[in-house]
Amino acid sequence: MEKVWLVGAGYMGTQYAKVLVGLKRQFTVIGRGKETADEFEKVTKIPVTTGGVAKYLASKRTPPTRAIIAVDAQYLFETARTLLNYGTEAVLLEKPGSLTIKDVTELQRLAMEKKAKVFIGYNRRFYASVSKAKEIIEEDRGCASFVFEFTEWSHEVKESNRSLEEKAKWFVANSTHVVDLAFYLGGFPKAIECFSSGGLDWHPSASIFSGSGVSDSGALFSYCANWEAPGRWGVEVLTRKHRLILRPLEELQVQNVGSLEVKKMVLDDELDRSYKPGLYKETTSFLNGVYGNLKPLADQVRDMKLYYKMANYRS
Repeated sequence: MEKVWLVGAGYMGTQYAKVLVGLKRQFTVIGRGKETADEFEKVTKIPVTTGGVAKYLASKRTPPTRAIIAVDAQYLFETARTLLNYGTEAVLLEKPGSLTIKDVTELQRLAMEKKAKVFIGYNRRFYASVSKAKEIIEEDRGCASFVFEFTEWSHEVKESNRSLEEKAKWFVANSTHVVDLAFYLGGFPKAIECFSSGGLDWHPSASIFSGSGVSDSGALFSYCANWEAPGRWGVEVLTRKHRLILRPLEELQVQNVGSLEVKKMVLDDELDRSYKPGLYKETTSFLNGVYGNLKPLADQVRDMKLYYKMANYRS
């Protein structure tokens, strides 16, 4: 069986560990600080080697064939680069891969040089609700239009212990979960107009967002978000037969053409209830080499340019 490393012992590392245990996979956990490692071990009963992946590799360890990287956003790039340089063949890298276009571009160059496969962990692609929505879209011969909202709860972000660097790029670090999902279902924009205004002390580029465009599938779309007002994440996809409502994203409500009734679908979502939603199937796909729904790093390089435009980031 392939050697697997889980790099990161924080919240997401804990969630990945639960999945790996459920899959009965052997794995090594590498963390940075002792405090986080102690909490991880308390929850999972799995030992953590601290000091970071570079130190661990420097002790002449054989690099893993596959690695799941779930460190804080500002450390994703450096951790992935280190493993790729040591010969890791496949990496599942937590979103967004990096906070900068420069870093994800450099990482893609390195992955190509090393002939390695790198994927970005947008686990919402693997929700049972999303899988069912995608199935209906295909049955209805495509998406005609879609709309999405990525309002963040600013009061919670402001008071969180996230780094100032990550907060300043919160659109990329977090809101792209929704943006990626919307374009995963409706198609990537071939034309888009983006507008923004406002700003917060921790996210100065903008706090109110709107825009519209047309995707490569021919679907018209629009989006909005107001981080200074109440709201929640949501995606709605309209086909010629149905309105598919993902709000919250873990649930799917359906309205049929010619009807005002909106029905909540019964989903086969036991895995989403047993583990962090989407993570079990995402991890299984990565470990089994079934990459179809995973997001390739090359797509993230393309998308980061769009994300920067939507968020009004200058650099």
